[in-house]
Amino acid sequence: MTTATLQPVARKPKRGGKGPSSTSERLFKASPLTWIGLIFGVILSLFPFYWMIVIASRTNDAANTWPPPFLPGGNLGENIGRVLANQDANILKGLMNSVLVSGTITIATVFFGSLAGFAFAKLRFRGKNALLLVVLASMMIPIQLGVLPLYILMSELGWLNRMPSVIVPFLIGGFGIFMMRQYAEQAVPNELIEAARVDGCSTWRIYWHVVAPALRPAAAVLGLLTFMEQWNQFFWPFVVLADPTNPTVQISLRSLNSAYFADNSQIFAGTLIATLPLFVVFILFGRQIIGGIMEGAVKS
Repeated sequence: MTTATLQPVARKPKRGGKGPSSTSERLFKASPLTWIGLIFGVILSLFPFYWMIVIASRTNDAANTWPPPFLPGGNLGENIGRVLANQDANILKGLMNSVLVSGTITIATVFFGSLAGFAFAKLRFRGKNALLLVVLASMMIPIQLGVLPLYILMSELGWLNRMPSVIVPFLIGGFGIFMMRQYAEQAVPNELIEAARVDGCSTWRIYWHVVAPALRPAAAVLGLLTFMEQWNQFFWPFVVLADPTNPTVQISLRSLNSAYFADNSQIFAGTLIATLPLFVVFILFGRQIIGGIMEGAVKS
């Protein structure tokens, strides 16, 4: 008499499948509808930039013709040359001023924001919660409400028509402090700070050698957002920089559009010049910025 023993039957993987991992692969596999949505979103995002290049490379009447042209022309160099030679726009001076303003405010916002965020997240001092509420309340006040007193203050200091009037009021902001505080709360363990204390580190050395490296992804995101916001800032520079020989790039672009005649090819060529620095910043720091966004999304 023979005895039969039951053996577990190993399941054969399906053709084209990879066992248990195939379930997760199917979970994250994009459907055709997802691909269609992504392609449609990319086209909508890139078409304004492509249209800007098309009009910037053609003559002035191309923007008003029907059907509109969809291929670039051969006048891009001529139109850029006319923009650079336009004495009313003074766009080279505007580019240099915008780089100075945006770069200075970005560096200051990241530095002071990370420093204050570290203090609010990890240090213990009296009145911390009340001060944090003041910071949050400052984010709820529209900038338009402070224009008149700020203009009077700039006038009293003698900073009108000078770059300090555009830079100093925005060296630190509530959003940067709040963002760095939230990130430091999760990214920096308390045990790490206590270990640094035991080793004899001062508060400044803990910030510089322990906290600042851990905040680098969030600092990259904050830096990009701040640079883009200040680069596109128009209202406040237009109020305090009345001297046309000392503009920012957004004021220079406004000078290209006169009251009685709009040279569209020149306006779009100037816009193309003003957009290039933002592309350069994103290409140089894009990988670190996207990594910081994804890391923050996973931790949250």
